[in-house]
Amino acid sequence: MTIRERIEQMEEERFSQYASLSKYSRGREREETPCDIRPCYQRDRDRILHCKAFRRLKHKTQVFVSPTGDHYRTRLTHTLEVSQTARTIARALRLNEDLTEAIALGHDLGHTPFGHSGEKALDKALEGTGHRFWHARQSLRVVEKLEKDGEGLNLTWEVRDGILNHGTKCTPATLEGKIVRICDKIAYVNHDMDDAFRAGILMPEDIPRRYTDLIGTTSKQRLNVWIHDIITQSEDKNDIIQSEEMQAALMELREFLFDRVYTSRIVKAEDNKVERMLADLYGYYMKYEDAMSEEYIRMLREGTPKERVVCDYIAGMTDPFAVAKFEEYFVPRSWR
Repeated sequence: MTIRERIEQMEEERFSQYASLSKYSRGREREETPCDIRPCYQRDRDRILHCKAFRRLKHKTQVFVSPTGDHYRTRLTHTLEVSQTARTIARALRLNEDLTEAIALGHDLGHTPFGHSGEKALDKALEGTGHRFWHARQSLRVVEKLEKDGEGLNLTWEVRDGILNHGTKCTPATLEGKIVRICDKIAYVNHDMDDAFRAGILMPEDIPRRYTDLIGTTSKQRLNVWIHDIITQSEDKNDIIQSEEMQAALMELREFLFDRVYTSRIVKAEDNKVERMLADLYGYYMKYEDAMSEEYIRMLREGTPKERVVCDYIAGMTDPFAVAKFEEYFVPRSWR
């Protein structure tokens, strides 16, 4: 018996009856010889962790564009906070922690530079082409097609389902995916509030008393309350749920942040610049496709629609790389 087989046996013995067992995964699009040490979801986790798209998340905006402070969240730190919270819940419910972590680490791989402003810009650029841009679908495209020079990561069906269906109106097929879906919201509501305090957009006393009385006033308190609620409500159930009170608080705080932070003057001040910059980059690469990297030019030769390839290229950029390319193409250089 291999180490992997022993781990799979332990999963059957110890996990909840509702857990997604590695042994019974629906498999990969391309069949592979199983690893002798790692079960399939652990192997997927490792592939995501070591891929290029994951490393680029450290230079992609979460909410605040190019913040000067060292302690604001980036897309990478958001991903790690989602992963940590989701793993805590999965372990407590005796679900598959490896699957949960793989989905969490992969859920935002397709996010654009400059956060949702960049996402909106690319979606707008695609109007009339028959394509749309949505970061969850792009994350799936990253792991299925764009990584490893067009080979993709060949992840299991369950991980790909969780990545695609982490959005608010989606329903993942596994409980592990449902955990990530909720933890994504918990993470950004919690840390965006914290970053808004740091930026001076909000003061702690701005948060309505009905929320602070319910979930506390600190990041630690809020996470503790939400995590305990999910575990208590979901234990021994074939679902991942919150109490009505906690779910309402999470959604109402999300709306509060949209009203007071995400659409605030400070946050929105750079949005028009971001949208114009990415729109100009899109137009440039549509005209001069040879300026893209060779792997994307190869996709064009293989017949992928140009507008899709251009969006793939821009979506993969980090914030600094997008700015550098914009300056290279559109900002005059001084003569020496």
